[in-house]
Amino acid sequence: MDLKDIQNLIKFVAKSGASEVKLEMEDIKITIKTGSDPDNTAIQYAPVAAQIPQAVTQMLEKPQTESPTSSTPTANADDHSKYITIKSPIIGTFYRKPAPDKPLFVEVGQTIAEGDVLCIIEAMKLFNEIESEVSGKVVKILVDDSSPVEFDQPLFLVDPS
Repeated sequence: MDLKDIQNLIKFVAKSGASEVKLEMEDIKITIKTGSDPDNTAIQYAPVAAQIPQAVTQMLEKPQTESPTSSTPTANADDHSKYITIKSPIIGTFYRKPAPDKPLFVEVGQTIAEGDVLCIIEAMKLFNEIESEVSGKVVKILVDDSSPVEFDQPLFLVDPS
């Protein structure tokens, strides 16, 4: 289990509302406890066979604000600045249609309204409909169908005008 997996697990537990999650694997034991306050999350690490380096522990305690691989060209950023980005509220698998034999929820160029279902994200065998919080025209779909998505990952670009 690498650092990114552990960070994703922490984010998922914080969003899920669970009060405690324990994960035991061959070489590591992780317990994540949350209080009633979402900012009050306690994490205990108990390596079974190996020590977790101090740098990894420090990185887990401080969430990363920006990853080094997320650099985009400024011209691309300027093109998308007028659009609203709809992001994933959870970790899971992104689906563009409700079932394999059903039509897509939305397509590029389609006008959407607040409350329209844009996609489904499957998380732990639960299918969560992701609804639009804005009205506008879908400019770009940023994720392929049946792809894994992370919390806060951009899914759609919408032109609100």
